[in-house]
Amino acid sequence: MGAVPASSQPQQHSSRLSASRREGERVTPLELFFDLVFVLAITQCTALMSHHPTWSGLLQGLLVLGVLWWAWTGYAWLTSVIDPEAGAIRLVFFAAMAAMLIAAICVPEAFGDLALVFALAIGFFRVAHIALFTIAGADEPDLARSVRALAVSTAIAVALLAAASAFDGVPQAALWVLALALDFGGPLFFGAAGWQLVPGHFAERHGLIVIIALGESIVEIGAGAAGHLDLAIGTAAVLGVGVAAAMWWVYFDLVALVSARRLSEAEPGREQNALARDSYSFLHLFLVAGIVMTAFGLKTVIAHTGAHLHWVTSFALLGGIATYLLGLVAFRYRHKRTWNRNKLIAAAVLLALIPVGTVIPALATLAIATALLALLIVVEYAGYDERRDELRARNTMTEAEAELVAEQGA
Repeated sequence: MGAVPASSQPQQHSSRLSASRREGERVTPLELFFDLVFVLAITQCTALMSHHPTWSGLLQGLLVLGVLWWAWTGYAWLTSVIDPEAGAIRLVFFAAMAAMLIAAICVPEAFGDLALVFALAIGFFRVAHIALFTIAGADEPDLARSVRALAVSTAIAVALLAAASAFDGVPQAALWVLALALDFGGPLFFGAAGWQLVPGHFAERHGLIVIIALGESIVEIGAGAAGHLDLAIGTAAVLGVGVAAAMWWVYFDLVALVSARRLSEAEPGREQNALARDSYSFLHLFLVAGIVMTAFGLKTVIAHTGAHLHWVTSFALLGGIATYLLGLVAFRYRHKRTWNRNKLIAAAVLLALIPVGTVIPALATLAIATALLALLIVVEYAGYDERRDELRARNTMTEAEAELVAEQGA
């Protein structure tokens, strides 16, 4: 199926539970409201890592994030098909928000006493998603076929999470890994041809989630300070904001604009859907995971500026930034089949600095990471030509202005 065109007719909102088609590419206020509950979920992943600053705690936090991410990204696909604000549909979204809130509250004990409650909350969230998609695909055979396949992989994954609550340790973690593998592998197995997509909306939705995750890293800086302030903490806070700002820059200055345009220009149907699946549903998880790990590291640095980092927290801070950069490298390769050498080199240096972070003060480690990101931005900015300014200017134009420029041959 191809991209869904915006209708020129006014949309009729129904009071019954029916799927009204999306109009336009902009994210709606309800979608922004819906995404806010994801802020708490992401924050709770960082909290889980902070409460258990071990390799197993780090792995648990990332596994939980993977489950939450896949649950959320399904709704990004769903709202490319339906209008979430139409009639009773919004009530289903509110119910799904409540389920995600319960899941977020359970995150710190998702591998403990609240494991089953977490699985059931995620299950309700996913069932609401499948139900709405089923309604949306009632008159679309290809879409309905894809939704049925997704329902099967979803049911198996949620059942595995529920079963994992009866175990602990390695068996529990293994069931979580298996659940995630089946969830992420399902779309690869049953293909991408049947889905429908509004590319501009889809790209913007994922960009907003990256902003939400970066905002969570700012929150963790404040949480790490816990009401205390001296020169070292103030310096660490400023450097932490610098890290978050640099991570924003390397994505939103140009990458987000170029990738959104390439997605829009891809052939509607299988090609466009596969590109969206790979570069956004899959690879953006690395961006969010890198931000969450970095937030964990920043919180630790703020709380212990003079001490050196342990291996886990040094890996979280430096490896988190490296994971974010490597995600962007893979993102570009999926779109252009070329490598970004600057980001690859920066990521390699960050990974090489992890042992150094365990023997020097945490504040010094953060300063080095901030300086390296600043250098990366300077090098990349110096390598751009006038096409960067043109692209950014076009992105801020209204549709009418863009058409006028095109008519004039600009």
